[in-house]
Amino acid sequence: MNNNGDKNEFLVSPDPSNPDLSAEVVGTDHTGQQVVTRVVAERPLTLYLNRQEIVTMMTIGDHPDLLATGYLLNQNMLHADDRITAIDYDDELGVVVVRTERETDYEEKMQKKVRTSGCAQGTVFGDVMESFDEIRLAEGATIRTSWLYELTKKINTAPSLYLEAGAIHGCVLCQEDRPLVYMEDVGRHNAVDKIAGWMLQNSATPHDKIFYTTGRLTSEMVIKTVMMKIPILVSRSGFTAWGVELARKAGLTLIGRARGRRFVALAGNHRVIFDSDLSSEPEEESRHTRKGART
Repeated sequence: MNNNGDKNEFLVSPDPSNPDLSAEVVGTDHTGQQVVTRVVAERPLTLYLNRQEIVTMMTIGDHPDLLATGYLLNQNMLHADDRITAIDYDDELGVVVVRTERETDYEEKMQKKVRTSGCAQGTVFGDVMESFDEIRLAEGATIRTSWLYELTKKINTAPSLYLEAGAIHGCVLCQEDRPLVYMEDVGRHNAVDKIAGWMLQNSATPHDKIFYTTGRLTSEMVIKTVMMKIPILVSRSGFTAWGVELARKAGLTLIGRARGRRFVALAGNHRVIFDSDLSSEPEEESRHTRKGART
């Protein structure tokens, strides 16, 4: 974690050197030769809210406190003004318990689920959509194309588990042309929830932020971004029709296929300020790929 406030550094960033997050595995490649490659960790984490078991998630295992609080916040089980009295984590048991001053009971709520397209079986609860319809995003927020190009350069070249081992999603909380918090996980919804947890624990304001994801712009990504009250969502990847429909309904700026100088905005186009000279912006030289296997 970098905390020195340098404009070019992340406040929180991936730690690909952490031995608990990936492992070396021996295999055989297409030529029949032995290879050693890195694979990401995947382990269960069971979340409790006070005395109630909520969900078991598959995760790489970093930042369990942020993942837990962010998940509960994005599922409307934790309120922004709730007082969290403790977060207890047992690494050996794979359990995290969030304790609140407010008494909670979500037995009925948990019976009303919507399975999303998120990998690792993303889920949202029915009443989340009711809150979604009531949220109003900051109309004054903007994204300059110069910021967008600078963000993609910084994010795509930052050390990450994706570059080290692949098979992982990344999400980044940004402000103007500065990436602030970069989280990764096997499920993109987990990476989003970690950022939501960080924002809650650090009292970060959402109205002037930009959310970047490496994954598809699905309904789930749009719902979670709107629930976090962030007005701009950007991805290297493409869109789903429902994701676009929900973004337009919520007034979310939705930018996809952001690679090199190219991008497409399919919702909230009024927030985009075209201030770059495209002739000075290079095309993406090559697809950012991980290090891969070693012979």
